Amino acid sequence: MGFYAKHRWFRVIIGIISGIIIIVLIAVAFMRIFPAFGGRPTKAERKNYSQRAGYYDGRRFNYPDEWSIEGIGQDVRVSSKGTAPKDELPVKFPEIDEDTDINDVRVTWFGHSFVLIQMHRMNILVDPVFSQRSSPVQWIGPKRFTVPSVSAADLPHIDVLLISHDHHDHLDPDTIREIDSKVDRYIVPLGIENHLERWGVSPDKILNKAWWESETVNGLEITCTPGRHFSGRSLIDQNYTQWCSWVLMDEYHQIFENGDGGFGGHFEEIHDRFGDFDLVMLDCAQYDANWHYSHMYPEESAMAAEILGAKVVMPIHWGAFILSSHSWDDPPERFTIAAEQRGLNIVTPYLCETMDPDAHDKYQERWWRNYE
Repeated sequence: MGFYAKHRWFRVIIGIISGIIIIVLIAVAFMRIFPAFGGRPTKAERKNYSQRAGYYDGRRFNYPDEWSIEGIGQDVRVSSKGTAPKDELPVKFPEIDEDTDINDVRVTWFGHSFVLIQMHRMNILVDPVFSQRSSPVQWIGPKRFTVPSVSAADLPHIDVLLISHDHHDHLDPDTIREIDSKVDRYIVPLGIENHLERWGVSPDKILNKAWWESETVNGLEITCTPGRHFSGRSLIDQNYTQWCSWVLMDEYHQIFENGDGGFGGHFEEIHDRFGDFDLVMLDCAQYDANWHYSHMYPEESAMAAEILGAKVVMPIHWGAFILSSHSWDDPPERFTIAAEQRGLNIVTPYLCETMDPDAHDKYQERWWRNYE
């Protein structure tokens, strides 16, 4: 009887292990086949990345050790509100005027890191996401708590679309398909071109860039600059693509958009190369002690703004999704306090409000304090 019992348990264990293996294989196959997870670089493309990127090992991108400095070690939260607001947050209607002077700058923040920059008589769109969830599928995943006042169809013609990295809250295939007909060109960090092509974007419209590589479009210089983050749209493609921040520069203004990332020595290196910035847009949310290296605390964002010589700074990466456990308003509240202590000019426009950074005094209302 003991012999049969032992073998029966042995068969049960083998069955469980086999079941787990089958589930894992199905999951891997799903992540390879389902288009939302994007594409992968070929061997020839990986060789090209190795020649252009100093911190690519032939398979994965890395953050330089020499920039891995410590920021602020404590996550001291100031808000006790929920991760999503109880109230309906105010959403303005953008004033997108395409008949502007060449020295004008207008910025419209649609929530999270979705920004329209009107500069040098061009429309530059950054990390657009219209979908209801930050997820490869729309039936599960973090759900947005604010909806832009405009749809993809309402957007103007887009001269340049910039992507900072390939996480779902920054790169959304449904949005890309919706707006592709409006877009002249995409400028993306290395590897993201494969995602776009899999979703139907013509390769002729895509330019990929390594850190410090630039592209001049109608007189506007756009430079791919470093960040401290990671990439991947599934569990099996971590750091296969590059992540980055962006510098936009013409003879009138210089703008920095951080995308997403942790604190590090790259901010000082960027300032050494470019000098002070007229406007800095910095992520200040989705932080947690468990992934501190890849997401700044708000106090670190304020410190980064000071390092970058920001004449005006705007907190982003909040106001639409919560991908962490902090309160929905903890990021702007902490950032504002820290930035004011450093004597920085902070602008906090409403969602979808079009802002003129040269008139930063008009965008001082800390509006989130009026909502639960």
